[in-house]
Amino acid sequence: MSALLRFEDVSLRRGGRLLFEGLGFELGAGERLQVAGPNGSGKSSLIRLAAGLLRADRGRVDRSALALAGDGAALDRELPLGQALQFWNRAPEEAMESLGLAHLVLVPVRLLSSGQLKRATLARVAASGAPLWLLDEPLNALDADGARKLGRLAERHLERGGAVLAASHQRLGGEWRVLELGQ
Repeated sequence: MSALLRFEDVSLRRGGRLLFEGLGFELGAGERLQVAGPNGSGKSSLIRLAAGLLRADRGRVDRSALALAGDGAALDRELPLGQALQFWNRAPEEAMESLGLAHLVLVPVRLLSSGQLKRATLARVAASGAPLWLLDEPLNALDADGARKLGRLAERHLERGGAVLAASHQRLGGEWRVLELGQ
């Protein structure tokens, strides 16, 4: 099995503070890993490092093609949701349906509620076709139904040979390996 994400002896400092050092793990097809820990422990920084948005102070990060759901939706706020998602994939209908967004296809992104915008961000990731999903606090702003739908969507992604790295202080549904930071 070849790794979709590999950290080898990785160290990271932010703001003069060492967040982690000597960190190593691999994620292969069908695998998921939750990064957990208190606020400020480096969960989001680890996701940004995995995405290539930050550079490690030491060590090596190898990654396959990926899609990131972070702070921003990365969707044009003025476009209707369906059209905004088409920028990332010409056929986002399956992802929209899976997350309960099909009825919002004509609604401008700027008019979506926080929960709808979170679902739209996750639909963008799902529609990307990327084998590696990086999810930073994926349950924030989601109701119980949204969390269940995300769980089912992630399961399908894993069954199709994808991998998921998620940073969350909340328990994610399903069986996750957990990497605790800040201990």
